[in-house]
Amino acid sequence: MNQTIQNPILKGFNPDPSLVRVGDDYYIATSTFEWYPGVQIHHSKDLVNWRLLTRPLNRPSLLDMRGEPDSCGVWAPCLSYEDGLFWLVYTDVKRFDGNFKDTHNFLTTCESIDGEWSDPVYLNSSGFDPSLFHEDNGKKWMLNMVWDHRSDRTFFGGTYLQEYCVAEKKLVGPVKNIFPGSELGFTEGPHLYQLNGYYYLLTAEGGTGYDHAMTMARSKNIEGPYEVDPITHFVSAKDSPNSLLQRSGHGDWVETQTGECYAVHLCSRPISDKLKRSPMGRESAIEKVVWSEDGWLRMSSGGNTPEEQVAAPNLPLHPWPAQLTDHDFESPDLPEEFQWLRSPYPKQLFSLTERPGYLRLFGRESLGSWNASALVARRQQSFCFTAATCVEYEPDNFQQMAGLVSYYNSHKFHYCYISHDEKIGKHIAVMSCLGDQTQVADFPLQHALIPVPSNQPIYLRALVDYETLRFEWSIDNQQWYNVPVELDQSLICDETGKGEGANFTGAFVGMCCQDMSGVRKAADFDFFNYEER
Repeated sequence: MNQTIQNPILKGFNPDPSLVRVGDDYYIATSTFEWYPGVQIHHSKDLVNWRLLTRPLNRPSLLDMRGEPDSCGVWAPCLSYEDGLFWLVYTDVKRFDGNFKDTHNFLTTCESIDGEWSDPVYLNSSGFDPSLFHEDNGKKWMLNMVWDHRSDRTFFGGTYLQEYCVAEKKLVGPVKNIFPGSELGFTEGPHLYQLNGYYYLLTAEGGTGYDHAMTMARSKNIEGPYEVDPITHFVSAKDSPNSLLQRSGHGDWVETQTGECYAVHLCSRPISDKLKRSPMGRESAIEKVVWSEDGWLRMSSGGNTPEEQVAAPNLPLHPWPAQLTDHDFESPDLPEEFQWLRSPYPKQLFSLTERPGYLRLFGRESLGSWNASALVARRQQSFCFTAATCVEYEPDNFQQMAGLVSYYNSHKFHYCYISHDEKIGKHIAVMSCLGDQTQVADFPLQHALIPVPSNQPIYLRALVDYETLRFEWSIDNQQWYNVPVELDQSLICDETGKGEGANFTGAFVGMCCQDMSGVRKAADFDFFNYEER
């Protein structure tokens, strides 16, 4: 049944993969940062075909990110299975800039991967990227990188290890710094394994940009000292600038039922060799790996450059139904592809029941707000796509707007919206933020607003071709008119603005509504369509 796996396996903003096998099922948990609900878990039975199964951090007790800056929130979850339970540890990062991060680590468990997860157990706040190691003797150990805020340090202070007591639901005993990392530095994302008399420590290094790498070390003692792999980085694209998959590192590995081994890692796909911008953010890829004679993981290809195509395991193929491209909002539940920002109270932002057959967005704070943003969107997963919607909206003033948005964060977006002007009335306009960290917006049509009929649904669509975005509009979904501005879609990526080491999500496309007057004027969206080209 062997065939080829095409990388990336999880397309569009799915970084920091944590992989676990339970019987014949494989699960990958990935980071979601400020997007709600928290943590994406994908499911596979063959390592070839994956489906989005659940997002477990879906209620206020588990996650509340209101007020958190861009690229904070849920960092690097670790998913494991032991004692008949799924265990999930995760960081909720409350601050980004400056010397401090305010990283709070939690543990939640569940008997079923898609069930209701337990209220969280607070663990510590010493750093991020927590993982839970289940030792063969029954002990459980918590690992995380330690954040060192002192001005004469590099911030990445090594790898902490501490025992977790299940009965007391807390960390106990001394904290040990067991591994400083290799010379590449920026050591994070620790995962611990027990095999053939060794404790193997897999880490991410080099920062999450173009020097990223996976580094392994091992020791006979859980507290170290740990010897670094003789080749140091067994997966990295840092020395392969022409590789399709760049920024590769931070991952996990698993053994199949048939004894084959595979490693997963984050990666990104820049638009081109010359234009190193990654609109899909950091995605997840997979590599076939083997154990060398001297006991180290090695890519089966013989190198360490991530591969676009990988030999699949000797398992029966198990495809899933194709992901829907059209959503008519007939269900009272939001389609699984969509998320919103930060808030654990979605009823304050949108409704699928107030007007059945429509997604109603309540006008809330400004686009880019860190508190109450009525924005519902899905990931961009391809360099070329078309997204379309139809909105019924009658704004009363210039502070009310609704429409279609290509969004990365508060300082990187392109927004085609409907609003009201005292002279022109109902109209279409465009607002962009071009990576300006002050969040100052650009209005390219401020002197050429497009009047549109009142009491008439307006169709909007976005056409993305690599680095180019064009918006169009229609009143009948037949004859389309160009919004006369060509926008730089390549800005909606990791590398612009604060840069690759400070932007951790990816481009989304979706619907939003604002009402800065406070009236909360609502907009009704009839459908949303996303088709890759």
